[in-house]
Amino acid sequence: MSHVLTLVAPPGGLTPAQLGEVRAALQDLGASAGTPDWLAPGEAADLPFAGLSPDQADAAARAALAGAPVDAIAQEAEGRRKRLLLADMDSTIVTGETLDELAAYAGLKERIAEITRRAMNGELDFRAALVERVSMLAGLPVSALERTWEATALTPGAVELVRTMRRAGAHCALISGGFSFFTERVAERAGFHAHYSNTLVVEEGKLTGRVGQPILDRDAKLATLKRLAAEHGLPLSAALAVGDGANDLDMIRAAGLGVAFRAKPVVAAAARARVDHADLRALLFAQGFRAEEIVAG
Repeated sequence: MSHVLTLVAPPGGLTPAQLGEVRAALQDLGASAGTPDWLAPGEAADLPFAGLSPDQADAAARAALAGAPVDAIAQEAEGRRKRLLLADMDSTIVTGETLDELAAYAGLKERIAEITRRAMNGELDFRAALVERVSMLAGLPVSALERTWEATALTPGAVELVRTMRRAGAHCALISGGFSFFTERVAERAGFHAHYSNTLVVEEGKLTGRVGQPILDRDAKLATLKRLAAEHGLPLSAALAVGDGANDLDMIRAAGLGVAFRAKPVVAAAARARVDHADLRALLFAQGFRAEEIVAG
């Protein structure tokens, strides 16, 4: 069929009954709905369909699921496996916000985290908010960066996402409005081909409170997506972009598969696809990868 609806839940959270209810909901709207295809028993399944738009199918699925912790991603069946991955870092590939965690060593975590929250929800200009937050950290020793890194954890499914897409031939890049001290380490740990981010200016072993220029912001994320696609001879439809904040929204909208991952409200509302419950392996299931095809982390 022309389209596919992928349902993904935390392990054990997806039942045949739920699949049946979603299938019936699509049929009630006049769609043709095929036989469900389990990608991972109890966790992910494809439901082929035709006769509805992806938005209509998403809405029907969510209504049928009635608040159950199951994610639904509908898209065209053709071209669903992507050949370029561009992923945000903070609160996407890693579980937290590295700048907020760094601020804890200056006794400013709550104050800076509130600015971060507002910037990521589109309430503040990203560039101005970044400059303001970093200026508050002037004089912080570089050792605080090392301690922050030691406490940084990858999001479940991050390594599997990158390794599986790499093995399938995709170019994988990490992009962040955060800082190269962290993106370099995260990219190495998760297996990304490349990373792009901002830099913290350091003098005599301490942060100066300045951000290196130019600043990588929302526009730069979109520009990087377009540049990487062109460099690899790919249309934007062959790209997957994932993030959680307002500065990710342009690249999410431009990519063939743009995913808001456990995102801020403004991003979740505007993105075509979203993952609120499952881990990052949901992005593999959305591309039709089966459990046995996923490279272990």
